[in-house]
Amino acid sequence: MDDSHSAAATGDSVGDFVPAPPSWKFATSVGSSLLGFLATARGLAAFALITLGVILSKFGVARDVTFPAIYQEQARSGKRALPMIVFLSVALGLVVIGQTISYLKSYGASSLLGPVMVAVVVRELGPLLTVMLVLARSGTRNVIELGTARSQGELEALEALRIDPIHYLVMPRVIGMGMAVFSLTIYFIIGTLVSGYLFAFMTNIPLRPDEYLHQLTDALSGLDFIVLALKSSLFGVIIAVITCYHGLAQPLRLEEVPAAAIRAVAQSVVACVLLDAFFILIYMFA
Repeated sequence: MDDSHSAAATGDSVGDFVPAPPSWKFATSVGSSLLGFLATARGLAAFALITLGVILSKFGVARDVTFPAIYQEQARSGKRALPMIVFLSVALGLVVIGQTISYLKSYGASSLLGPVMVAVVVRELGPLLTVMLVLARSGTRNVIELGTARSQGELEALEALRIDPIHYLVMPRVIGMGMAVFSLTIYFIIGTLVSGYLFAFMTNIPLRPDEYLHQLTDALSGLDFIVLALKSSLFGVIIAVITCYHGLAQPLRLEEVPAAAIRAVAQSVVACVLLDAFFILIYMFA
């Protein structure tokens, strides 16, 4: 009897240390999330390839309609966002870059001013902050406009008239937003560098304008200009493709449009960060 009680007690004590079986609900959730991610990635890749094919094959078709639409999209995404870009660039220059200049001068590291400005503003903050502003302002607009048009049957009306929705609705947005993000990035970088120097000048830091420009030009290279043009343009193209995909490529009801806009913004942010990481690797191995 004692042995049986001791065995039972031993079994109970051993059983206390046996790990619990894995949760099937957790595994199912992870698997469904992974499958959903793969399906979305496949859909985005297919939509991007279709859009690229339409741009290459029909760029000059109906130019009296598509070219004004490209200029209109460039104005909506670029020109109308210029005041906000200027405000953000001045704020960043005064608050962040100006203080960086002050710290570098106070520690006697003024020779690092040019490389720091190029690495922080030209390579990273300029393109990223610009595309985030355009995404918040124009990217969500794409999803709302196209999702509403899809839910109200306007795409079927275009197809009945033998008008390619990709050519008529997506191509102008992709090209226009790519051009807009590139242009706004240039304005953002210039505004940030100028306002940063103005902050240093107002705080009586002994830094002449020619010395400041000389350090910037020495830190810049040909690769910086190439990467800046490619990165900023691709940022605009990526957010245009993703937002148009979520507005057009999925059957939507009108009440589903806000959720599609949220998904589009989240996926655009992830895609832009991944692309930025790719260009960082280019700098590391160049």
